[in-house]
Amino acid sequence: MEAAGCKILVVANETVQGRPLHEKVVELAGEGDCEVLLVCPALNSRIRHWFSDNDAARVAAEDRLESSLAALSEAGLHARGVVGDADPVQAIADALRDFGADQIVISTHPPDRSHWLEKGVVERARALGDLPVTHVVVDMTQESQVVDPPAA
Repeated sequence: MEAAGCKILVVANETVQGRPLHEKVVELAGEGDCEVLLVCPALNSRIRHWFSDNDAARVAAEDRLESSLAALSEAGLHARGVVGDADPVQAIADALRDFGADQIVISTHPPDRSHWLEKGVVERARALGDLPVTHVVVDMTQESQVVDPPAA
């Protein structure tokens, strides 16, 4: 893909700090002028959602987002991020309304631990339109797959 002027929508939650995700985004961006929008859905436990306690989920998503954006910036990418809807497919649809993405990258845990894969998030995202969707699996239990936080 020609990277000049490309726009990549990246959707990830706990795996947003994963090295394989960052490497894939850098690869897709290439050497051109590419804009990246990173969306972290504010996922919550069922009990917290039931009691309308969404603040903790939002803060956790913002913290992960900040660390990931710093790492992408260090890699030379122009990236910004937002906390999205708790439903990742809705978060994608919301982001696409304001961000004219050329492609979507979705990062999940491995199949044996991924709720998103159980819910068919990747397939449902592909059904949203004609954009290419890249699925990146990040095993956060592998220390080598976690991006080091930027030095303070």
